[in-house]
Amino acid sequence: MPSFVNPALLFGLLILAAPILIHLINLMRHKRIQWAAMEFLLASQKKNNTWIRLKELLLLLLRLAAIAAVVLMLAQPLLQNQWSRLLGGTRTHHIVLLDDSFSMADRWSNTSAFAEAKGAIERLGDQAAKQSTAQTFTLLRFSRVHANGGGTQTDLFEENVNADFSQKLQNTLAPMAPSQLAVGVAPTLEALSDLLGEPEGEERVVYIVSDFRAREWEEPGDLADRLAKLNESTAQLNLVNCVDEARPNLAIAALKPKPGTRAVGVPLTMQVTVRNFGGARVEDLSVMLQEDGKERPALVIDEIAPGKSETRDFEVRFATAGAHQVTATLQSDSVKTDNLRYALVDMPLGVPVLLIDGDPDTKSARFLSSVMAPGGSVRTGIDPQIEPPAYLNNHPLDKYHSIYLLDIDRLDQSAIDALEKYVRAGGGLGCFVGPLTRARFVNEQLYREGQGFFPLPLGGETQLLVDRLEKGADLEVADHAIFKIFAGERNSFIGGVTIGRYYSAAKGWEPKPDSGTSVIARLRNGAPLAVERKFGEGRVVAVLTTAAPLWNNWAANPTFVVTILELQSFLAARDIQDTRVVGSPIELEMDPTRYQRSVRLLAPGLGENGSLSTDAVQGPEGLKAVFSDTSASGVYEAQLTTTDNANEVRRFAVNVEADEGDLTAVDRDRLAARLENVRYDYRRASDFQFAPHELAGSNLSDWLLYLLVIGLIGEQLLAYSASYHPPAKEGAR
Repeated sequence: MPSFVNPALLFGLLILAAPILIHLINLMRHKRIQWAAMEFLLASQKKNNTWIRLKELLLLLLRLAAIAAVVLMLAQPLLQNQWSRLLGGTRTHHIVLLDDSFSMADRWSNTSAFAEAKGAIERLGDQAAKQSTAQTFTLLRFSRVHANGGGTQTDLFEENVNADFSQKLQNTLAPMAPSQLAVGVAPTLEALSDLLGEPEGEERVVYIVSDFRAREWEEPGDLADRLAKLNESTAQLNLVNCVDEARPNLAIAALKPKPGTRAVGVPLTMQVTVRNFGGARVEDLSVMLQEDGKERPALVIDEIAPGKSETRDFEVRFATAGAHQVTATLQSDSVKTDNLRYALVDMPLGVPVLLIDGDPDTKSARFLSSVMAPGGSVRTGIDPQIEPPAYLNNHPLDKYHSIYLLDIDRLDQSAIDALEKYVRAGGGLGCFVGPLTRARFVNEQLYREGQGFFPLPLGGETQLLVDRLEKGADLEVADHAIFKIFAGERNSFIGGVTIGRYYSAAKGWEPKPDSGTSVIARLRNGAPLAVERKFGEGRVVAVLTTAAPLWNNWAANPTFVVTILELQSFLAARDIQDTRVVGSPIELEMDPTRYQRSVRLLAPGLGENGSLSTDAVQGPEGLKAVFSDTSASGVYEAQLTTTDNANEVRRFAVNVEADEGDLTAVDRDRLAARLENVRYDYRRASDFQFAPHELAGSNLSDWLLYLLVIGLIGEQLLAYSASYHPPAKEGAR
């Protein structure tokens, strides 16, 4: 039997007695009067009496049915299981997709977006449990889609809703908290499709419980297509918004070292970037800093404009070798998760640099070495190593932070191949020419029509003539990282540099746009003197004069020391480690001749005594261990064991994705404009309440409306047929 949303209104069926009572009352008022003129009419009526009475009975029944239909429509009958089966549906399946990305940690007053979401889901479960029809429930958090690199893990899957369901749902939701991931609804919908397949014998209702941030919903694109497919599968779609407005939020977007030499006892400049996601200006913002857990003076950012970022530099210095932790923290605001960021700075005892000098007397190498490692109390952290060109043939180059080719006349093919592999993999290469340099060798072997690592083809050795009319500087530097200290009015020493001889570029050569090659210093005659080129993952800088004071006086000028140290920092910039994002796996590659397979990982999310363990897998390039569970920000520590049973530690900084802290939301109207081809019901989590008829299967009200319209049309036709209509007079107008 069907149930009713408003059963009290069924008393309205008593109105059905009204037409019958009226008819009976009218019969009581009739009096029999014998009238001779009516005898003929009565005799005629008897012949058609049965058909007329049948019409009158049908007319009465149609009018009674119309009144009953109106009353039942107001009472809203609900189709029970045995009736639903006739229309193809046997149960209602509630599918809740819960957004637990860290923007859902947005707090205001005494609540949060995630707390509002849990409250709405609990109310949905309570209402479903009160229904007499079959109900099932599936709950899937965004963060559990392909969790830890594996399959999708639901919190509840096709759970039967019974008398105990409300308590079970409450127990399931109670320990939940927003994750530290930046996860979206699109992959969740894709996983849902794989998880459930096509609906068979059930009516599906999908609830997306989220904060609808503009980052994902402003331009939904593929997401809108996926939602439209839900409509095609006859699933009802409900969008439940858990926030009432977009609140301001600050996030630490970056914390990293600037390019520079990293070594024990050598100052290193770091950068911290703070982004203002709010709509108001922020003033006098303090950024707290720690070095290896110890507090250091905070930075103060005087102002951050709405929607903008500000970056500040600070200097660190570490007295011991190894990986050192630097932490930046903001005061608490709407979202705490993005107020903390970690960085690891690996400080070796020294930075190995290889100097290859083609001159047996190593004049250029000795000059560079004295600049890089002057000795005494001055420490640069650079450890230069001077070798002849043959050294490149049979020695590994990976350990060197940069390599310099100084006045090379020729190299073996094996040396050229080793250098190209080194630079392509991210190495930095500096080249200085000199008297021994041969343009033909450089062009044919090192440049190779742009296929080699050398940035440009050489012309010939050229003298820079003295211009007695123009007393401009011989050297003109561009706005580049190597020469940034000489920019503006601080370049007075550059004017004292004298260039006597240099190698000219091949006639007509100029760097092509988007070629990765650029001229970063020129002579006063416009000829290139320093040229940079990106080659693979690395970079090459060629200086077309000598490093030793043979063709110039640069080595005797104070700017030379600064230029060489900045050049070294620029070439070794690949050493800057970009921190990993929460959710991305940690992969360790190990030499099987040096390490055992077993690896242990200490993770910040597991507590002091918690750890993850795995065995490395042999691959084509050695052993590889992968840890997929990086669901918490912080510093992860991988513990390796060497083949001689020594312990080795590798550390990794893992941070949240800062853009998830943008709390700009898409309101109801903007959402409707962007999902114009999607049918859905929009609700606020704070007033999320479903009427019982939305939870109990098929509602018969629509069918009753259709039957009422058909019945009224039939009633009119039958009433016309049963009534008397005199024929129209001929000639009447």
